Amino acid sequence: MALSLYHHSILLSCFLLLKTGVHVESKRVPAIIVFGDSTVDAGNNNPLPTISKSNFAPYGRDLEGGKATGRFSNGRIATDFISEAFGNKPLVPAYLDSSYGIEDFATGVTFASAGTGFDNKTAAVTSVIPLWKEVEYFKDYKTRLATLLGRKAAAETIRDAVYIISIGTNDFAINYFALPDRSLHFTLEEYENFLIGIANNFMVELYRLGARKISLGGLPPIGCLPIIRTLDPGHACIEEFNTLARKFDLKLKSLAAKLRGELQGSKVVFSNIYYQAMDVIQKPSLYGFENVKNGCCGSGRFEVSYLCHRSNPLTCKDASKYAFWDSVHPSEKLHFIVANNMMKTSLAEFV
Repeated sequence: MALSLYHHSILLSCFLLLKTGVHVESKRVPAIIVFGDSTVDAGNNNPLPTISKSNFAPYGRDLEGGKATGRFSNGRIATDFISEAFGNKPLVPAYLDSSYGIEDFATGVTFASAGTGFDNKTAAVTSVIPLWKEVEYFKDYKTRLATLLGRKAAAETIRDAVYIISIGTNDFAINYFALPDRSLHFTLEEYENFLIGIANNFMVELYRLGARKISLGGLPPIGCLPIIRTLDPGHACIEEFNTLARKFDLKLKSLAAKLRGELQGSKVVFSNIYYQAMDVIQKPSLYGFENVKNGCCGSGRFEVSYLCHRSNPLTCKDASKYAFWDSVHPSEKLHFIVANNMMKTSLAEFV
């Protein structure tokens, strides 16, 4: 079953390329370089002493070979589909995965860490990699890439690569609203602006290090995540969280526009994933989904990471019918839909 679904996902990727009219020469987009949290982590947390892991079954069950790589999904994630759509490999490897080397990372790499956020305190909650450390790994990557390709070719790769950033949900979900420290010292508005300041500095630093094509991703409809729905007696989306996501997205969009004007030669875009995900949630049958309220794993209401395990008899048989894989993360199919939408909209400029 895993092998057939993998082949199915390859066909979907080919459809993505045809539908978007993308006929990419690899020289134009030589690499996909990723920063962020569990939405784009491919296994950087595997060697860490943290509960924010997914390198065990049933995670990855629909990847070729059914291997749990550390992706928080039943299969591939959005950045994998994006990489393939740009003419590169179908799996973007994690920088801390020892089974890969710099030769593998030369055409794509993710520094993302599940559980992290813009705020250092968010990463500290589950002892994962803070955003500043992801940048340090990127600096190390640049040095290794120069050794592999030579300084000139490496600089060209860094300049022409597409940078995908997906981060921010954890700052609210597992930090501001779950713990007292930040909420005692910041109003919600102040905390949002605090995060925007960090995002600004982070992106300026990426630019200083050579990045030019940068996609700043927005938040999903947080209030419709299965684990958040459990807070409502009727298991409905919680509008308070969705309003927050839309509001913060507007600030991220404004930041992207500001930086595009300030950073000479840059192409900074804002990738809005909220409305595509919400369309799926509101019109599931249009996309072939049967369940958008629960994750496939277990009861689908609270299981994530170690609570999502292979022995749970409630885990669904066909994850393609579910928008969510566990109580927080999209299924492979929803990841594809989001990636497809990004290729047709914000990322189309980089083609």
